[in-house]
Amino acid sequence: MSVRVRRVYEPPEPDDGVRVLVDRLWPRGLAKDAARVDEWPKALTPSTELRRWYHADEGSYEEFAERYEAELAADEAAELLGHVRDLARKGDVTLLTASKTPERSHATVLARLLER
Repeated sequence: MSVRVRRVYEPPEPDDGVRVLVDRLWPRGLAKDAARVDEWPKALTPSTELRRWYHADEGSYEEFAERYEAELAADEAAELLGHVRDLARKGDVTLLTASKTPERSHATVLARLLER
């Protein structure tokens, strides 16, 4: 199983496998054909409230990750997480985010959960 996290603004690479956009909003200034996104499961992304809370620097990354994992337990999100996990079992998956710091983003939380 290979799951990796990349910025959506980076050019696609041959070994990306299935490219999954994990942001709720489409990345600013990026043409859809240039992004080469295979899937965009919006219900797998953090809620607007959680995203705003985290970006307002009201809590730590660790607390954000805990709250996000709790959101992922909801039925629709859990089903989508299972779907992406199945994709990863079959081949490479690249989680795409517009975050400037992907290593401290929800995409990294997702990658960690998918590798369990």
